[in-house]
Amino acid sequence: MEKNNVSKQIIVYMTLAILLIFALFPLYWMLNTSFKSQGEIYNMVPSFWPKHFEWSAYVKLITEKHFLVNIKNSLVVSLIVSLVSIMISVLAAYAISKLRFPGRGIISKGILYAYLMPRAVLFIPLYMLVSAIGLNDSIFGLMVIYPTITIPYATWMLISYFKSIPVEIEEAAMIDGCTRLRTMMSIIFPLSAPGIAATFIFAFTLCWSEYLYALVVVTKGADKTITLGLADMIVGDVFAWGPLMGGSIIASIPVIIMYLFTSKYMVSGMTVGGVK
Repeated sequence: MEKNNVSKQIIVYMTLAILLIFALFPLYWMLNTSFKSQGEIYNMVPSFWPKHFEWSAYVKLITEKHFLVNIKNSLVVSLIVSLVSIMISVLAAYAISKLRFPGRGIISKGILYAYLMPRAVLFIPLYMLVSAIGLNDSIFGLMVIYPTITIPYATWMLISYFKSIPVEIEEAAMIDGCTRLRTMMSIIFPLSAPGIAATFIFAFTLCWSEYLYALVVVTKGADKTITLGLADMIVGDVFAWGPLMGGSIIASIPVIIMYLFTSKYMVSGMTVGGVK
């Protein structure tokens, strides 16, 4: 029995190691390419390690491409939109999942349909909206548009999470004298911290990687986001592979850091044992 268990563990770990290699190889190849010279990148036989490390791609990103400005714009837009979306979605999801009122099912389905609506259908009316209020060609226009993506997504995700919290916890709090607002703020939201953290990260990622709306709304270089900055490195059929891969690595760092710092909250089962 022990030998069988050891064999199964070996197979599981080997399988996980192989899958991890496949998952991380694109990141490694981007990092590898960013340190190569242009001539080495176009070699017929690719090398898995740069023959001569060069920082010219990163220097070009900072001095010529003004990539740091693109990163700042994306950070500002993504953080503000994600925070506002979570604040609105938490209240909406709690009301839909915990309160009983007419039309609750229709509203819930409407939120899902709003999230599933193709962006290619919406970008023209949304562009007309931001143009009418004078926010086109600026990151403030993106702050108006992006909640149409993040709020339906975050609300739908949190509805399912709030429904998983046993109603007996709320009833026990109310018997002890808590109001609905106190129960929501002191009981439900702390228990929902993993779901809220995960939803915030996914909402941030949606804003961080969005391209279509940014392409339509922003044309001024000073207000371009990180996706537009990367796209500008492709001119016709000429690809600046070094700066493009270096920019992609830099673009992935904030999301990776966010996942690392919030991974301890992204667990399930915090309510297990809450009800006797």
